[in-house]
Amino acid sequence: MEDKINEGLSVDLDKKLNDTFAGRVVRKDLTNLIKEGANVPVYVLEYLLGMYAATDDEESIQEGIDRVKKILAENFVRPDEAEKIKSRIRELGQYSVIDKISVTLNAKFDRYEAEFSNLGLKGVPVSSMYVKEFDKLLVGGIWCMVKLDYFFDEEVKNTNPFNVSALQPIQLPNMDINEIFEGRKNFSKEEWIDILIRSIGMEPSQLEERVKWHLLLRLVPLVENNYNMCELGPRGTGKSHVYKELSPNSILVSGGQTTVANLFYNMSTRKIGLVGMWDCVTFDEVAGIRFKDKDGIQIMKDYMASGSFARGKEEKNASASMVFVGNINQSVDSLIKTSHLFAPFPEEMANDSAFFDRMHYYLPGWEIPKMRPDFFTGNYGFIVDYLAEFFREMRKRSYSDAFDHYFKLGNNLNQRDTIAVRKTVSGLVKLIYPNGIYSKEDIKEIINYALEGRRRVKEQLKKIGGMEFYDVMFSYIDKETMEEHYVSVPEQGGGNLIPEGLGKPGHVYVVGHGHSGMIGVYKLENQVVSGTGKFDKSGVGSHREAKESLDTAFRYFTANCKSISNSISTKTKDYLMHISDLQGIGLTDELAIAELIGLCSGALGKPTQESLIVIGNMTVGGTISKVAEFANVLQVCVDAGAKKVLIPASSVMDLQTVPPDLLVKVQPVFYSDAIDAVFKALGVN
Repeated sequence: MEDKINEGLSVDLDKKLNDTFAGRVVRKDLTNLIKEGANVPVYVLEYLLGMYAATDDEESIQEGIDRVKKILAENFVRPDEAEKIKSRIRELGQYSVIDKISVTLNAKFDRYEAEFSNLGLKGVPVSSMYVKEFDKLLVGGIWCMVKLDYFFDEEVKNTNPFNVSALQPIQLPNMDINEIFEGRKNFSKEEWIDILIRSIGMEPSQLEERVKWHLLLRLVPLVENNYNMCELGPRGTGKSHVYKELSPNSILVSGGQTTVANLFYNMSTRKIGLVGMWDCVTFDEVAGIRFKDKDGIQIMKDYMASGSFARGKEEKNASASMVFVGNINQSVDSLIKTSHLFAPFPEEMANDSAFFDRMHYYLPGWEIPKMRPDFFTGNYGFIVDYLAEFFREMRKRSYSDAFDHYFKLGNNLNQRDTIAVRKTVSGLVKLIYPNGIYSKEDIKEIINYALEGRRRVKEQLKKIGGMEFYDVMFSYIDKETMEEHYVSVPEQGGGNLIPEGLGKPGHVYVVGHGHSGMIGVYKLENQVVSGTGKFDKSGVGSHREAKESLDTAFRYFTANCKSISNSISTKTKDYLMHISDLQGIGLTDELAIAELIGLCSGALGKPTQESLIVIGNMTVGGTISKVAEFANVLQVCVDAGAKKVLIPASSVMDLQTVPPDLLVKVQPVFYSDAIDAVFKALGVN
């Protein structure tokens, strides 16, 4: 029943779209029909379909398909048929081909020469007129319809008999942006989003609302200048598809290896690189990003921050967006617990908080389903070349102030956070409300989504860079009601490691430094049974320092238990202890105080105070150690869901290193010695 309703709505939307944008739309299943067997980008196919099949008349569509198939059969160059096409050019004297062309300057002969990707021809003379008009021929190359001549002159040496006599890039020559602005008025927000999703080949009726927004976000780098976006997720979710297939203004750098000269500026030829020639530069498989130059990452950081970079004596500006896509090979849950969500990046970037701070949005690729046949649409959408020109035209506009009339951002956002949120809002407004007509509720929806993606970046920075990035409580304030709305990220979730309410006797949570250096949360579970005074430990494995710390606690417990309560017996009971590393980062050796509390709690049958975490450690003689990286440790306690933190009195002075916003979230409880810690933890005065 639901499928029939969706089908009916789709037919209505198709008719409306054809009526409003006649000749600008194409049935998307036609692209898939023809694409098999022709290894060309979608925008090349739809350029041809737009010329011959942009209608809803079935007869005309069929004629158009036949024409496009004929053109592809006769003029599209398959690499395995290159020699056959060369022969045809020679025999006929002139022939048209469809191929990807790149051009270089041959300074020796002072001429431009074309290289044909599939045809395999090199050094083919091409007029400087085409190079001046289509400068992308010089950087990366573009798909073109080319008329080639053949003339062999025996008397003239070192000349190529092939020659380019006409060249036309497969791109729309122009578009009227007002056509989009006016046409948009005929559609609701939901309809327009569905049209955009269909235009990139997906079927919105098969996708959840949140996934649609993620697919829209993939398009933001194409409409927004200098937008830095990262998407990591499982394989097969179409991460690089948009940037490779759907826009002639975007280039995909596969494999990751590149040079400063190629990407930014070539000092010897004095030519700007990819960032100056393309609207969007996408790095596929981020794990493989490598610069041959030592200063490559530093120049990239400068560019991502300001849209400019210095090479030699001059500073250059460019507007290309940077997109980083790659795979996450483990579950997001384990990555969040054991590391950070930027971990798949190469080592020289993975711990560079300054590099990641320049990311405007982290798109959660794990929320996008793997592509299945029913996710692809058979309905109408914009010809992607028309869509690409619409995107390109929108880069000249800005809606970064779109929310200023209704909202202001909370005080946890610094300047970089604010720029990131404004750019995302601007990009999404350009896509969904290109004519600038929107309501307060429309903007509220966008600002929520924009804040979430930037907060995801900030949460990872907090793990990499510590207290410098503690302020992650992102919010926006309604100017009318002055109500503040906080935005969270789903994967951090409400799944606190420490549950609400009283725990069981003998159970204690502790925060300490793992052997990797990361700060982790651990749970100690103590059980008291009849026995002869033994202490059995499980979950410790071969971690010698952790064992010693636990043994220290038990020795202190047996020596001093009567100071805590006369009812505790160490001779007629066995004490069983299990430790859980809740974040999988490796055990800590800061366990003695927490285990002493756990032993006393289990022996007395009295639970610790609600939502309590213990920090600090002690020696065999009962000397309390000071807590290292106090502010960072406290941040981990808060993130784990603690309401109270048991803190050594020696760390009182360190409170001044803790940001006030963080301090108000927990109740500090200070202890002076080990026995005081037990009483405070159990709530005994």
